[in-house]
Amino acid sequence: DRIKLEISRVGGTAPDSLNTLAGCNATTADQTQAGNGGQQQGGGQATASPSAPAGGQQQGGGQQGGGQQGGGQQQGNGGQAGNGPVAADFVDITKVRPNVPQKARTRAGGSSGTFSSTCGVNANKKFNTDNVIVAPGVTNGAHHLHDYVGNQSNDAFANNDTFAAAKTSCSNQGDKSSYYWPVVRIQNGTQDFDQNNDGGGKEGNVGQIQQAKQAQIKFVGNPKSKVVAMPKFLRIITGDAKTTTNGLANANAHWSCTGFENKVQLTTQYPICPQGSSVVRTFAFQSCWDGQNIDSANHRTHVAFADAQGNCAGGFKAIPQLTMRLVYNVPAPTLQNGQVKNAYAVDGFPEQLHKPATDHDDFINVFDENVMNKMVNCINRGQRCR
Repeated sequence: DRIKLEISRVGGTAPDSLNTLAGCNATTADQTQAGNGGQQQGGGQATASPSAPAGGQQQGGGQQGGGQQGGGQQQGNGGQAGNGPVAADFVDITKVRPNVPQKARTRAGGSSGTFSSTCGVNANKKFNTDNVIVAPGVTNGAHHLHDYVGNQSNDAFANNDTFAAAKTSCSNQGDKSSYYWPVVRIQNGTQDFDQNNDGGGKEGNVGQIQQAKQAQIKFVGNPKSKVVAMPKFLRIITGDAKTTTNGLANANAHWSCTGFENKVQLTTQYPICPQGSSVVRTFAFQSCWDGQNIDSANHRTHVAFADAQGNCAGGFKAIPQLTMRLVYNVPAPTLQNGQVKNAYAVDGFPEQLHKPATDHDDFINVFDENVMNKMVNCINRGQRCR
């Protein structure tokens, strides 16, 4: 089943002959021993760049003693579960040069309005390790834990009828869309509720789960053209959960700190924020649609990013661009002697080493058509609506 899943994730069709392969009995690794013994398989170099080739040896001689145990102090390069993050994955944001480009100005014929939807911060703790977009019908298809806001019926077995009939956490009941992203954890030695679960501690996602203090959802316009309505049940994934092995081609992670968001955005490092500043994750989704499909085999080609001036290429149409801003109060990690203490990290596939570039976000449009039309009109008229 895992082989079939991996083939389907990249748009292929698994051969029927896979059903004749022998079954596999696996034993879950003891997390207290995970990572012992030198070189980490498939990990790449422990540097700030997640695009290093798989299989390289980590700096510092590999993982020593299985990573962090109990006290939040990272041993070697392993992290709490022996699979990252490492000190090089963090940077003091006050020491990073400004790198945020100026936004394109809205031209005549463009759309400058916004539409906001307030859907909470997952205070009701709706979690699962599924991903119905990439792995429908597969329990634990994500292999990491997701926060969910909006639609309250999203799991591996949900379909469009399920979404349409669901309750929503959004204050606007016409928005039953599903917004979901991997949780952030502090690797402080804590064992959270899923320490012994698939997608959690069994797969190297450990530490204290953090709830965002703000989750801002806003749809914005296009500087070059008017926008058209999104089709109902449109699916969009932004970012790449496997940049450590795939490289950065589809990375779309943006990490910053409050007070620095207009100056510094980071993709390959987590920020260490100064006192009084909070960690911020920002997502800007693809804003061009092919005009026909609500999904595609690789979950990417039916949507695309506009260029810097707002142009949608290849006959694609501009749609309201979903932007999300997640703010967290996490204690600042400390770096000392090449080690990081009390690291925070995004959940991910076990072999992805909790690199910041693996951050990603998922969206399924379940707006009522009347509300979607209100959104489009609001954005096209340059208004601020919710």
